[in-house]
Amino acid sequence: MPQRLRAVLAASALVSCVVLQDANALPRALHAESAEVGALFGDDGHFCTASVVHSPGRNLIVTAGHCLAEGDAVSFAPGYRDGDAPYGHWKVDRVFADAAWTDGEDEDHDLAFATVRPREGRAVEDVTGANTLATDGRTGREVTLTGYPSAEEAPRTCTATPTAFHHTQQRIACPDFSSGTSGSPWVDGDGRITGVLGGHHGGGDSPDVSYSVLLDERAAALYREATRPR
Repeated sequence: MPQRLRAVLAASALVSCVVLQDANALPRALHAESAEVGALFGDDGHFCTASVVHSPGRNLIVTAGHCLAEGDAVSFAPGYRDGDAPYGHWKVDRVFADAAWTDGEDEDHDLAFATVRPREGRAVEDVTGANTLATDGRTGREVTLTGYPSAEEAPRTCTATPTAFHHTQQRIACPDFSSGTSGSPWVDGDGRITGVLGGHHGGGDSPDVSYSVLLDERAAALYREATRPR
């Protein structure tokens, strides 16, 4: 299951009780359903997964907290497959994480947002589209996970229904979501991100059962911080 990647450590989570944006008002991916989801790359290849989440600046991605460290040379390749990055590589700029994660690696805060720099005068959301962030703290609705195992060059997907795990975490049974799939979005039928693979034991002890922090007011607060005008 996804491991804590100490070479690229730092980030965390907070979570809200409302859907922050109206999915019907957002642009969808022009070329592929998975354009919003991509692999995070470091010096040694791709190591985690992230996805574009709608924001006023149209430049925001979300992933697991243990996937990002501010200052590291990390880029995001949406729609990556078989060595091809059809939408380009987007340089991670700023990372937003809760101190409970960055200072204490509290697995209940294993969530991070990051802005990415524009390319050729365009923001990433204008190129790929975006999903919305749901922060009502609910689980039990069918979702699709998309993630990039480090040992593979194409995304793996799974559709299943998560269940509650403690009052701050949720889990889902999806086969072969191994190391590298940390940060995979859990997207419901309305295009809302209701979970992000991570949390309990860095996402789980088995590649067949994955975890996420429960997205509630803590995630909403972190989102507001990430989207606050600078």
